[in-house]
This record gives sequence, C-alpha cells and structure tokens, in this order.
Amino acid sequence: MNETNEPGLHEYTVDAITIQWRPALCIHSARCVAGLPGVFNPKRRPWIEIGDASADALAEVIHRCPSGALRYVRHDGAPQEAFDVPATVTPTRGGPLYVSGDVVINDVDGNPLRHDGRASLCACGKSNASPFCDLACKAPSVPSQ
Repeated sequence: MNETNEPGLHEYTVDAITIQWRPALCIHSARCVAGLPGVFNPKRRPWIEIGDASADALAEVIHRCPSGALRYVRHDGAPQEAFDVPATVTPTRGGPLYVSGDVVINDVDGNPLRHDGRASLCACGKSNASPFCDLACKAPSVPSQ
C-alpha cells in the first residue's frame, strides 16, 4: 500500500490518482468528509474508498486539507498538486494557524522540519508536536488533585 516507505503513510490508488494520507499530520478538520462524504468516511475501515469519484473532484477536496495530511499524485497526465503562491497564514478562532504555500517550517534552532504546501501550526503553545498543531488545546482538561 505504501510505495514510498514513509513511516505512517497510507496510500489509496486507482488508475488516475493516488491519495496519500499522513495520520500524524491530521487535525480532523473534516473538510474532506464534507467535500466527498462517499469517499472519506471516518466511521468506515478503511476510511478512504475512492470508488467512482473523479480524480479532479478528489484533487479539489484534498487541496482543502489545511494540515497537508492529505495529498495526491496524479497518474492521468493532469497537473500534480502545486503549492499556492504567495504563501498565506490564516488564523482560526481558538485553533491552529493554517499555512498555505511553498513554505519551509523550521524548528527553534532554524533547522528545517518540513517543506510543504500546507500545514497547521500551533497557536496555543500546548501542542506536543510543536510547532505543528495536534489539537492539544481541544483535549479535555484533567482536574488537578
């Protein structure tokens, strides 16, 4: 299933397109589910079933994924996924910063962590995956004893 040998990567392939899902990056925005609920169904295993969805429809919905957890590779001659230019950063109310564009994200020492077209960055400072959002701010708090 994972032709790239990238740890944690799940791939779903049909003739025209391969969907790549990186669960460690997923912040469960559900934009994929809202866009193509017949393909992306978190109550089903596997949760991605391409079925008869067109490669164009899949690419359009995947491009809405704010974290970059979903990506695609086209096999039908259509353009590959491209990074937005210029890059943008969009804050969300009570949640992450959505980054879109050709960006390199560095650690606090300036070392590159990820070069990507989309990412969700922590805005609350509680993430265990900093600088990336892991929705720690949405986790129920445990009362102190």
